[in-house]
Amino acid sequence: MSAEGDCGNHQDDDRRKLYRYAAAVTVFIIIILMIILLIFLILRPSKPSFTLQDVKLYSFNISTTTTTTLTSNLQITISSRNPNYRIGIYYDKFDVYIAYRSQQITLPTMIPPTYQGHKDVTVWSPYLYGTEVPMAPYIAMSLAQDETAGMVLVNVKGTGRVRWKVGTFVSAGYRLNVNCPAYITFGNRNDGNGVVDPGVKYQFVEGCHVEV
Repeated sequence: MSAEGDCGNHQDDDRRKLYRYAAAVTVFIIIILMIILLIFLILRPSKPSFTLQDVKLYSFNISTTTTTTLTSNLQITISSRNPNYRIGIYYDKFDVYIAYRSQQITLPTMIPPTYQGHKDVTVWSPYLYGTEVPMAPYIAMSLAQDETAGMVLVNVKGTGRVRWKVGTFVSAGYRLNVNCPAYITFGNRNDGNGVVDPGVKYQFVEGCHVEV
């Protein structure tokens, strides 16, 4: 047999060994991923539960010139509970804002990225601001009527992304949406001033609707 033939057979053997090695590594990785996925499905992670604890209102004023605008300044306290025994939650991004009749009336406030361990409770108290936010005419009319009646329903909303942690495995990101209704009550608004008692704190302890 020639030297050239020996070299060709040796290269073929090396290729077969490389293919077998690559196939073995691929099968091993697939098995590991399937095991992790199976464990993840068995544990069935539950979405976090949110509670709006209180809202502290500093200003909530309608101004009418050429357009109707709303200026508001609030501080909220909202808590999140991880109901899972073996699964942690990463809050990679979470923004909170106030909406009235589906219109956003404050700028979003970003909550710092947070890791929440098993069965842990995390509490945030962000400030939410909206300065001369233009209001659609029909929404401005509804808001003025609600203020005159002495009660306004607003929604504390949160949007972001979460990941689940099982052991050393961390899942891909999932969209998180939180909606917490809150009734803000006012005194007599006929004097045309701002909130009667600025800085008043409204206690709620209301559960929020959560979608993941």
